[in-house]
Amino acid sequence: MQNRRPIAKVVPSGSTLYGRVGGDAFFGALVERFYASVEGDSVLRPLYPADLTPGKAHLTMFLIQLAGGPPRYNQERGRPHLPVRHRPFSIGQQERDVWVRHMTAAVRSSTASPEDQDYLIAYFERTASFLVNRH
Repeated sequence: MQNRRPIAKVVPSGSTLYGRVGGDAFFGALVERFYASVEGDSVLRPLYPADLTPGKAHLTMFLIQLAGGPPRYNQERGRPHLPVRHRPFSIGQQERDVWVRHMTAAVRSSTASPEDQDYLIAYFERTASFLVNRH
């Protein structure tokens, strides 16, 4: 499946994406920027619970783990099973496109290198497409 390709891309020096971008702090800031956009979005906000705090923590842990950081997501929540976790939400092409737009903006405003930004955005585009469950 498309979303099974890890984003913990290893470069010749042996560093991971997690290490290159700045670890936990980078992903925490990325998720905060993304959620700040979601909060005011009329398409996405209805899909999220009133309290965004748990979702922010889960997404941050998930991204840290995928980028080669500590496996805290699996330790606290088990395997991601993204399609199962997203099944209760009605995700069509519009929701996918808006989600990707907000995440792309969050990534582009980050301190990651252009190559790492492109890599993250490609992952998010593939994964968001995989999670569409309403056609």
